[in-house]
Amino acid sequence: MCGLSLTLKNSNSLLLIPNSAKSCKEMASQLLLPPNPFTRPVSAKVFLTGDDLILKRKSNQATRVSNGFSLRSKAALRSNHSSSVEIPNQWYNLIADLSVKPPPPLHPKTFEPIKPEDLSHLFPNELIKQEATLERFIDIPEEVLEIYKLWRPTPLIRAKRLEKLLQTPARIYFKYEGGSPAGSHKPNTAVPQAYYNAKEGVKNVVTETGAGQWGSSLAFASSLFGLDCEVWQVANSYHQKPYRRLMMQTWGAKVHPSPSDLTVAGRKILESDPSSPGSLGIAISEAVEVAARNEDTKYCLGSVLNHVLLHQTVIGEECIKQMEDFGETPDVIIGCTGGGSNFAGLSFPFIREKLKGNINPVIRAVEPSACPSLTKGVYAYDFGDTAGLTPLMKMHTLGHDFIPDPIHAGGLRYHGMAPLISHVYEQGFMEAISIPQIECFQGAIQFARAEGIIPAPEPTHAIAATIREALRCKETGEAKVILMAMCGHGHFDLSSYDKYLKGELVDLSFSEEKIRESLSKVPHVL
Repeated sequence: MCGLSLTLKNSNSLLLIPNSAKSCKEMASQLLLPPNPFTRPVSAKVFLTGDDLILKRKSNQATRVSNGFSLRSKAALRSNHSSSVEIPNQWYNLIADLSVKPPPPLHPKTFEPIKPEDLSHLFPNELIKQEATLERFIDIPEEVLEIYKLWRPTPLIRAKRLEKLLQTPARIYFKYEGGSPAGSHKPNTAVPQAYYNAKEGVKNVVTETGAGQWGSSLAFASSLFGLDCEVWQVANSYHQKPYRRLMMQTWGAKVHPSPSDLTVAGRKILESDPSSPGSLGIAISEAVEVAARNEDTKYCLGSVLNHVLLHQTVIGEECIKQMEDFGETPDVIIGCTGGGSNFAGLSFPFIREKLKGNINPVIRAVEPSACPSLTKGVYAYDFGDTAGLTPLMKMHTLGHDFIPDPIHAGGLRYHGMAPLISHVYEQGFMEAISIPQIECFQGAIQFARAEGIIPAPEPTHAIAATIREALRCKETGEAKVILMAMCGHGHFDLSSYDKYLKGELVDLSFSEEKIRESLSKVPHVL
């Protein structure tokens, strides 16, 4: 290994000089950058100049050598990673570019379009404005950008080893969101939601979570802004994934299995089914109930709503520039869908470019066969929760009291879909398929052994669909460019992999009779 001498070149940079004749690239590849995502965030880039490697940093700030920086420095040295791009300073609102606007949410009692004051007991004013805005771009607050710098921009990686394994002429890229403190894309919206609540003087926030990515992300964000956080986690995931619960508790959150005996909604479910595995709809009901009865408490949602999808567009905005760096244009864009925030975050900026006529990719959502709201649900007004406490939203739904089977992709066990994604689907700008979980885990194992990243159960659906597309390219000889949303790692989901590797994992499917019964209770809105 080449030796290094460390020299303070000036007040703003450090100079690392190789002591041998090895090239700068060889030396840089041996420089170990240990992950440390919790130090003070700064902007940092790697510049290769002759035989020197210069790590530049802003004055009066500690040099940040974090996991995100490590990934970006490697990106400058490896051809299968994108070069570093700037973090977007605005979120993108797709609604502004749609000629046909989505139907408005309705008041659950009057069936009239919801008014801002109807939501004030649940959300801070700024998020209510973002929910209804028709502006194309919304500025990201500087305080939020500073926190984003802990892990953003995230890498776009070409999956060359997976391509080789599949013997496909397709070129596969994935946008990896697993480098955030919580290990998924969810902090992209958790941080601004916590910021706006704290700015308006809110003391407590409550929420639901499935697999725990969202709950841990809000717990993380709340700890940064001094908010108390309380989380209702779907019971099945609460017991399946204890380490995500511990993450939430480490960041200071209180966590309850849902359904619980702490709320009217929870007690009602437990009375009818004491062993209920829970669902995101039930957990939402419990969190909304608590927020509605406490003036100092607001509710935060990790998916579905417009402002959540808005915040996630930092993913796609970065990715457009990264694809340009590669000199590529995607032919197919694939992402998993539960409530839809990860999928929207990647796809919406590309849909904008598609509407402009600049590109024409196939945009494909992938959902679990056990909870197929887009492919098997109806497009109708329905409640976002089980108890009927939320506004009515026009979306693809399996019925608000539908409780999916306890698949391991807990973040996708939602009866509905983001209304904006449902609208885009109805307008024909995207397509949807469903895949059973065994095929998803088969793809996850292939991906992990080829690319080294163990995916969370949710994006295994995108991986399985990507493998299907790549194998079709192998048959046809087409060299398509496939872009995949890789929304998080599966380090806390290893019990799911354990079941798969032991041959104990089974495919769970929906019951037609169960869905018919649930759909019969969907409100009739003319």
